[in-house]
Amino acid sequence: MGQISLEGMKFYAYHGVYEEEQIIGNYYTVDVFIESNFSRAANTDDVFDTINYETVYLICQAEMRKPVKLIETLIDNIISALKHQFSTLQSVNVRIQKSNPIPGAQVSHSAVESDESYVSKCPRCNSSFICYKDGACWCNDVKIHPKTRESIKHEFRGCLCKNCLSFYAG
Repeated sequence: MGQISLEGMKFYAYHGVYEEEQIIGNYYTVDVFIESNFSRAANTDDVFDTINYETVYLICQAEMRKPVKLIETLIDNIISALKHQFSTLQSVNVRIQKSNPIPGAQVSHSAVESDESYVSKCPRCNSSFICYKDGACWCNDVKIHPKTRESIKHEFRGCLCKNCLSFYAG
């Protein structure tokens, strides 16, 4: 496991609760830290086997262009987009700083930060696996009868690893 980070991304965007903020805009700094197993990429020397930080930047840029009122919403949108793009995220940390956050006050910046971890233990075999627990999760692509899926959730009270889920898929 290793960490890939993209720090100090600068954006001018139109987020904020106040109408003035949405019209005038402000400067934001975004930092993203991703933990992932990149041993395959180290062996293949292929950018397609890793978390491409140019793609991380483009995701942040796209989300920064969509005005929202709260930085918390913005962070959630960035994390969601990262999960949909990369299936190997073990954890992600996003921090956003907003310059001069209170109109008329002397405050350098405000910051909001969120940490998400996606490593779970399989309740059937106790092995570790990545689970996003939402529509971005790999397990949604495994073809299992809806009644079987419902039974698995009831019996194990959580997600199963790929091997165990494949066992029930047949």
